[in-house]
This record gives sequence, structure tokens and C-alpha cells, in this order.
Amino acid sequence: MGQNNKQKILVFEQDNKAEKKIAGIREFGEDRFDLAVISIDEPLPPVIEDSTEYLPDDIAADLVLDYLTHPDLSTDLAALCRKNNVPVIASGKKINDKWVYTPPICCALSRKADAGAYKNLFGAPEFEVTVSDGQIASVRVKRGAPCGASWRAAKKIEGLPVEDAVIRMGLETQFFCTADPAGWDPIGGKSPVHFAGEIHASALEKAIEKVRKENGDNN
Repeated sequence: MGQNNKQKILVFEQDNKAEKKIAGIREFGEDRFDLAVISIDEPLPPVIEDSTEYLPDDIAADLVLDYLTHPDLSTDLAALCRKNNVPVIASGKKINDKWVYTPPICCALSRKADAGAYKNLFGAPEFEVTVSDGQIASVRVKRGAPCGASWRAAKKIEGLPVEDAVIRMGLETQFFCTADPAGWDPIGGKSPVHFAGEIHASALEKAIEKVRKENGDNN
């Protein structure tokens, strides 16, 4: 663990493309993390045979977040983390390594991931709502997207009629989502942004259903 028992997280990014995710972790991380960033901003060759010029010799962290765009760097980073017994979250990537968690998008990370305190706050969204007079009175984000979209979208649906809230949550999430909308999935037929919207809408629907059951409302 890092200083003051904070989880020490090392973030790798290129050309500041993870800037909003890093800002979201800092803003909504409840001061639980000691965050350090390594940004590779120089032009890179199509193929990197030796990544030692770009990656550190060792990894001194509890968790690594891989937001690199060059596949050779991500592969070598995974091997380096395996050597140091450090888990890696590399959303949207195809890396066959037990140390690496590769959810399709950042807000699809499972709670089962061995990612310490990070996975308790960030990953597949979880909401807790209160309902008053048929409207969403409040939304508490128990777990959400590292870019902060979950918290920002939740604020937008407070005060809305319950019957409108689920669809609106999906739309607001897509507005705040920082995933690349061009990353279209030919099999699922959706972009990462659409997928994020669906995940958040489903999570809110689950939270509303819980309230209805607690209130004895089966409609």
C-alpha cells in the first residue's frame, strides 16, 4: 500500500488520452488512492521490439491502469507487472495474462477483480436511490465509471419521474462518457459509449426495483 495506507496506483497513458479518467479517479476516489501517472507523449514506431526505452525497469505499485494505445507497450507492460506480481486493468484490450483484467470498457469491471480498493469504487455501476411522490429524490453512486460519468449522470436524473429516469440515465451517461465512440463492436452492434449507457441504465433500473420491493410495490 502507498502512503497513509492508500492504494498505490500507477497509471500509464499516451498523449494525455486518459486525462479525464485520471481526473475522475482523483475527484471521486474519496482520497483512497496514491495516484502516479506515466505519460508517453512522443511519436512511436508501428512496431516496438524493445520497450525498455518507454517503460520502467520495475513496477512499485499495488495496481496498474493501462490506458496505453500501442499494443506492444501494453503487452510488455503486462509482462512487467506479472514479474512484479502487480495486477493490471487494461479495459478493451485482448491480453491473455492472468494478471490482466480486460473488461470491454472501464465501467464493466467486475467486483471479482483482484484490484483492491479501486474495484470497490470503480467498475460496473451500482446505485442507491430514494423515491418520493413518483420522482427520483436522490441517487447515491456506490460504484461507478472512473471517468466520473456515473456521478455526473446521476445528478441529472434527480427530480425526474421514475418512469423517465432509466432511459435518461442511459442518455446522460453517453453524454458524459469518455470512451471512444468510434470503437464499434461488429458483433454486438454497439459502440463503447452505447454499451456504457446500457450498463448504467440497467444498474439504475435494478436500484429502482429494489426500492419498489422494499415498499411492497409490485407494479
